[in-house]
Amino acid sequence: MKRIGFDAYRFSISWSRVLPHGNLSGGVNWEGIKYYNNLIDELKNKSLEPYVTLFHWDVPQGLDELYGGFLSPKIVDDFRDYADLCFKSFGNRVKNWITLNEPLSFSSAGYDGGYFAPGRCSSWRQINCTAGDSSTEPYNVSHNQLLAHATAVKLYKEKYQAQQKGKIGITLISTWMVPYSNSSLDRRAAVRALDFMLGWFMGPIVDGDYPLTMQALVRERLPKFSANESEMLKGSYDFIGINYYYALYAAHNTNYSAVNSSYTTDSRATLTSARDGVNLGEQLGSMLVYPRGIWNLLLYVKRKYNNPVIYITENGCSENNNATLSLPEALNDNFRVKYYYQHLAFALKAIKNGVNLHGYFGWSIMDNFEWNSGYTTRYGINYIDYNDGLKRYEKLSAQWFKKFLLK
Repeated sequence: MKRIGFDAYRFSISWSRVLPHGNLSGGVNWEGIKYYNNLIDELKNKSLEPYVTLFHWDVPQGLDELYGGFLSPKIVDDFRDYADLCFKSFGNRVKNWITLNEPLSFSSAGYDGGYFAPGRCSSWRQINCTAGDSSTEPYNVSHNQLLAHATAVKLYKEKYQAQQKGKIGITLISTWMVPYSNSSLDRRAAVRALDFMLGWFMGPIVDGDYPLTMQALVRERLPKFSANESEMLKGSYDFIGINYYYALYAAHNTNYSAVNSSYTTDSRATLTSARDGVNLGEQLGSMLVYPRGIWNLLLYVKRKYNNPVIYITENGCSENNNATLSLPEALNDNFRVKYYYQHLAFALKAIKNGVNLHGYFGWSIMDNFEWNSGYTTRYGINYIDYNDGLKRYEKLSAQWFKKFLLK
């Protein structure tokens, strides 16, 4: 990273690496604390600023078995204690904290779609989920994630911020939603889709409650915040992290049925990547990309949510792990160079339009394990040779960043 010219590194602490059972009563793994101390010290020695995420979807197994993890409000206190340990152990050097990474993905993919851990969904989906309820669990899990976030922020601001002089925020993911047509129904569907994706979390931390669209459509299945919880949530951030990859068309769902309700269908918006057989965006690598969407999304956050400080905490392009390519061919990722160039150009345009954008992190520094895709896809600007001792090679995109950062 230092050789390429970067000045910051975003990484996630594994909750169970420092608290093997998830709570203080199970004891602290001091070897885990030592591991992160060594990493942070090495980053600082290389003038790389650490941006640290506390929760990146890895609920300790002990807490999942004890009370169901984020299905239970009991996790809020255990998350507070885990955050306290991290602030106390690393906060003298870590000045930028992120409480949660993509709470939307954790809730929707883990408790509605069932394709992320813990693989829960309604039986009617018929996709091998062992248990779950797609109509309620995603909302309950997100509710508890939001309360865990706000509790950790409150702790940091009251106990550590004045002395450690750091900042704390949350990272959210959102696609940009393009109305499928110019009809009022499709335009409203695009707004609803944004409410159900981004507003689900921005609403509570900015205004203290869920978007009115969610309240009206989800009704009694949507949990409620107490007055104290609402007050604690409002303003519980110094910055907002935004993960952006692509855009989708949103159309009004005229066939909605209350039977078999789920988070996916509650917005009454049908999301698709093509219209009349024509894709939204350009095929780059294995993705359909829409660079203009990052500009649209940043302007939308500026207007709707009082122009917060924003970091792009993830933005990148994937390719299939093609074992037939020779190593020189695998390093020639011109499509990824194009992706980064176009998105950075639109990010600069957003800054010129008054967006309070303070930083940008590409995803990712190297090829890695991509959740349910495993090692079948590559996002890295550095190539990892999985067949030869995990040797690392710079791709063309890494060399491009070197030149870009020197300008």
